[in-house]
Amino acid sequence: MQSKSRAVPRKSAKAAPSVKKRLTAKAKQSAKPKVRVRRHRKQGSLDMAFLLLVLILCAFGLLMVFSASYAYASYYIGNSFHYIQKQAIFAAMGLVAMLVLSRIPYYIYKNISSFIYLFALFLMLLVVIVNGGGAGRFINIAGTTFQPSELMKFAIIVIFADLIGKNYSKMDTLRYGIIPFLVALIPVILILVVFQRHLSATIIICAIGAVMMFVGGMKLRYFMPFIPVGVLVVLGVIMVKGVDYWGERISGWMDPFSDVSNTTWQTVQSLVAIGSGGLMGLGLGNSRQKYLYLPEPQNDFIFAIVCEELGLIGAILVIVLFALLVYRGFSIANKAPNKFAAMLVVGIVFQIALQAILNIGVVCNAIPNTGISLPFFSYGGTALMVQMAEMGVVLNVSRYTMIEDQEGGELR
Repeated sequence: MQSKSRAVPRKSAKAAPSVKKRLTAKAKQSAKPKVRVRRHRKQGSLDMAFLLLVLILCAFGLLMVFSASYAYASYYIGNSFHYIQKQAIFAAMGLVAMLVLSRIPYYIYKNISSFIYLFALFLMLLVVIVNGGGAGRFINIAGTTFQPSELMKFAIIVIFADLIGKNYSKMDTLRYGIIPFLVALIPVILILVVFQRHLSATIIICAIGAVMMFVGGMKLRYFMPFIPVGVLVVLGVIMVKGVDYWGERISGWMDPFSDVSNTTWQTVQSLVAIGSGGLMGLGLGNSRQKYLYLPEPQNDFIFAIVCEELGLIGAILVIVLFALLVYRGFSIANKAPNKFAAMLVVGIVFQIALQAILNIGVVCNAIPNTGISLPFFSYGGTALMVQMAEMGVVLNVSRYTMIEDQEGGELR
């Protein structure tokens, strides 16, 4: 019996190239690395390195506040523990605020950014009203003085981060990259300069805003409008304070020994304290300049006492701690899940870095005296509480990180 052979259909010449193309496309697709899209993913744990640095700086600051202030407090108040007791209370409240805010999702601030800004602006206007239009900076709340300009620093960071997050793709335009930020910044500058005459807060807030806008993608040419704004601010401060006042500041900075008995007394005593410390310092608690030579040593010039008691080694230790805090903060910002979170951390960390740099510069007479405190060290309840609360916000962002694909993929 003969078996019938089946006819095998021949593929058409047109079909062959189509199959080849599909095979080539599949080969190319398999050759490409798998890409995992960035997602808003909660990791759940705090950045322990950042938390540890904050706690070390806070504890170190409390120790130096007590060492720097007890002689001054004993003479003027009659209680050597006056300043450390108040600062310790504010530190405890700040620690609680930090831990609470570290549990509150950061994106809530995005939803209430306008409220935070308007509330801080209202408090600053309230200062003007309470002081009858004078150059006051504090208001009394439940028997405790509060400085709204410290809250305004955080408010500017939040509102700028929100604007950058919304308009990131259009930050290279004038409409979205410059105008909304000026609308938020100009009222604050007017209140600080004209009414409160608070130059240090003005410098810090303007610098924070400029850096956040630049990091957020604003073109360099759009910084040109800030030049006349800066000139107007300087002229306004000069008109309010007086030309003679700023002339004395500049001349005292250039030659600190020109008027030792009057305008440059604090600067000279600071330099004496730094020089007396040498390499290893006189020992913790053994400062001589804090015995009524250096005015209010627990405030803006506390770094001079650090240098005198702990020497160059102690000064470098403080600087290294701040540098590590800033580095770790920017690392958190780099891993943030979105632009708002990243800019929020950048603004907060830059504020701490700028204040530390300016304060140390003033204490060393590298720049003119502007009255900027040293974060976590200088005596001041409002500043310490707000700074600790800001650290809580950064810690919450650190809970949300982007994780690379386990199969070797890339983030985008």
